[in-house]
Amino acid sequence: MSTPFPFTAVVGQDDLRLALLLNAVSPAVGGVLVRGEKGTAKSTAVRALSALLPEVSVVPGCRFSCDPAAPDPSCPDGPHETGAGAPRPARMVELPVGASEDRLVGALDIERALAEGVKAFEPGLLADAHRGILYVDEVNLLHDHLVDLLLDAAAMGASYVEREGVSVRHAARFLLVGTMNPEEGELRPQLLDRFGLTVEVAASREPDQRVEVVRRRLAYDDDPAGFAARWADDEAAVRGRIVAARELLPQVRLGDGALRQIAATCAAFEVDGMRADIVMARTATALAAWAGRTDVLAEDVRQAALLALPHRRRRNPFDAPGLDEDRLDETLEQFSGDDADGDEDPDPDGPGGGGGQPAPDSGPQSDGGSGARPETGEGGEPQASGAREQSPVRAAEPFRTKVLSVPGLGEGAAGRRSRARTEHGRTTGARRPRGTLTKLHLAATVRAAAPHQRARGRSGPGLVLRRDDLRQATREGREGNLVLFVVDASGSMAARQRMSAVKGAVLSLLLDAYQRRDKVGLVTFRGASADVALPPTSSVDAAAARLESLPTGGRTPLAAGLLKAHEVLRVERLRDPARRALVVVVTDGRATGGPEPVALAGRAARLFAAEGVASVVVDCESGPVRLGLAGQLAGELGGTAVTLDELRADSIAGLVRDVQGTSRRVA
Repeated sequence: MSTPFPFTAVVGQDDLRLALLLNAVSPAVGGVLVRGEKGTAKSTAVRALSALLPEVSVVPGCRFSCDPAAPDPSCPDGPHETGAGAPRPARMVELPVGASEDRLVGALDIERALAEGVKAFEPGLLADAHRGILYVDEVNLLHDHLVDLLLDAAAMGASYVEREGVSVRHAARFLLVGTMNPEEGELRPQLLDRFGLTVEVAASREPDQRVEVVRRRLAYDDDPAGFAARWADDEAAVRGRIVAARELLPQVRLGDGALRQIAATCAAFEVDGMRADIVMARTATALAAWAGRTDVLAEDVRQAALLALPHRRRRNPFDAPGLDEDRLDETLEQFSGDDADGDEDPDPDGPGGGGGQPAPDSGPQSDGGSGARPETGEGGEPQASGAREQSPVRAAEPFRTKVLSVPGLGEGAAGRRSRARTEHGRTTGARRPRGTLTKLHLAATVRAAAPHQRARGRSGPGLVLRRDDLRQATREGREGNLVLFVVDASGSMAARQRMSAVKGAVLSLLLDAYQRRDKVGLVTFRGASADVALPPTSSVDAAAARLESLPTGGRTPLAAGLLKAHEVLRVERLRDPARRALVVVVTDGRATGGPEPVALAGRAARLFAAEGVASVVVDCESGPVRLGLAGQLAGELGGTAVTLDELRADSIAGLVRDVQGTSRRVA
């Protein structure tokens, strides 16, 4: 077994270390979500924590780690007699991003359950993590239904597996830790709220701290065991402090003064629901126990707010996480008539001070350590070229858009946009299972077995089943798509009020893509070329940031924009062939610059039509005289054109529309 990097040797990252330690003291806090760029000790710190957790005593032979002092009466391996147990280290279980539902919650042998009435259950990762740590790296990339399952188990302390009326329940209490890089996409606010605490981590910009990071990492890589031995005393001290804090925790008093400060803080920052209040109370209590006190002080409440509230204030993915500390201090001061215990604060240098912060260290640890001139376009129509680049304009207020979906039936990643064959959704039929049976179609299974009962010698009331009788339910749900925006940033779009409306429309579509779990990409074209402003990603806030800083001006190389988008789709199809694309071209339809720009744009558009790529053109043409060029482009693409006004969900043009006609389908 490899030697983990010592927790106490992690340089800096005080908030990260504190949040992990508080959950080790009180798992009821609800886990930690660690957000930050790559190479900032997220995984290193989490893996190092497991070595600090005290050993657990388990019932010998129990696959579900039952406590011998209080065995789970519903344990599938039970019942167990109360008695002596066998000690073992607390486990840290990692949940892979590509894990299946059965791997997470466990698998029930349906064939034996139906034929023999036996609950043959193979435990999953939730059972392995019971009384330990469940670590999910890149939790933002995990399928939503898996996130729901593990967060429900974390909240209830139990996991339920149900298959066609046969159910198994087992205890699943664990310290949940998730890490994520926000550049790769955000979690939904509803899921963010289920994590007790959140921490933002970043690499230090101080040379001395970075030097210490490198020095310690190189020393560990050269001799892991020797490096760990040099930190053994510090590790033992923290381990002992965790045990002492756990023993002290039931004695900590959360007074009315602290409760009032907690309630006032949550109200002042307008967090939804009551979970934030409960998490803050548990965190403040754990902070007091970690500091060796039996009373919760105002400093504990402040630190709890900084850890428990930032991720609960986000209303959409474009809101920056964080907390206004001046406002926090004002709220705490306003409701500080009494400290939790009614006494003066203790000496800040004594054992009760510091809000439970770990000792400061030297730095973060690496994981591996409009002045447009007139111009004449195709056909002689005048247009503004915007030869001089204009500064970016702010986007107009976003709005709720119509649902734009890809027609046909896909098989892409689970999402909320287009129809698809999925593991979750309404049952539409049955088929023979390919590999492990996951969703039994009971009626189809019975129909398959019924004609063979006499030949199989059935004599009693039970059904004689064979594996060939089993039928897998086919289900239809929704998939996420790749929404590729192709945005005209040329001089013809450069009027500030018009570009503000265009950016507001794209921002609205980005919000819709976020809610429907799509990947997004951004191609812009102006002047003489087109650029990939953002390669396909799950981070819609990154797309919004690129859109906000988008300058305008120059000619309109529409063909270049379409060809660049076609290349992006070609590459992405190789990476993720199951994910279908939706191309959203935001333009007034003009094409200028170079020889035969209109004809070249038409040929580029027909490439998409020939491949059956779903597309929609958002027509940005304005003014009393409209040329209808965007509609012509949509016809060449084989897609649909909508105006900015028609894009709104509350417009009278209809509620839902496919981006292609029913006569054109995507395989």
